[in-house]
Amino acid sequence: MKVRAKFIKSLSSVEDYENKGLEVVFLGRSNVGKSSLINSLCANKNLAKSSSTPGKTQLINIFEVEFIKDELKKNFTFIDMPGFGYARVSKSLKRLWNKNLDEFLRKKKSIKLFIHLIDSRHTALEIDEEIRKYLYSILSKEQILLTVFTKADKLNQSQRFKLNQDFAQSLLVSNLKKTGLEKLEEIIFNLG
Repeated sequence: MKVRAKFIKSLSSVEDYENKGLEVVFLGRSNVGKSSLINSLCANKNLAKSSSTPGKTQLINIFEVEFIKDELKKNFTFIDMPGFGYARVSKSLKRLWNKNLDEFLRKKKSIKLFIHLIDSRHTALEIDEEIRKYLYSILSKEQILLTVFTKADKLNQSQRFKLNQDFAQSLLVSNLKKTGLEKLEEIIFNLG
């Protein structure tokens, strides 16, 4: 599959922007690999800014993405959300972020797919369970929630097998080894 992608803008709160296709939201705790996954899917390592510093993404980042498969073109809007959890900011700023994120996610009925990213080495963190419950509380019947476990290259074969058994409806990806990305591309491409 060929892909074309470009950065559109960063938002600090709910603002209107021209939607060029089905909306796909990438969210999870800080430092889980949201930006890296977007870069891998878009075959552009410099598209979404990633950092080893947790909480670096502080704005809602919008990307216009076009997937091309067998002469068929489909347009998507990828939305990279700030990480939940750790960030070196004041409590008042964190509260403002959470309010803005909640408002954005609740008001954007055009979101088709929520991709909840979880570090495959830490599958039972309370923050991930809170994110999952929150997403189910706002999900409409037209929206889909997909759990994607990142950093699969850090697991051995038996750990990957167990994860696939425990979370059968999820997807396991590695940006480093480029595994699971084609399946995720197909899921996104087949939306709508």
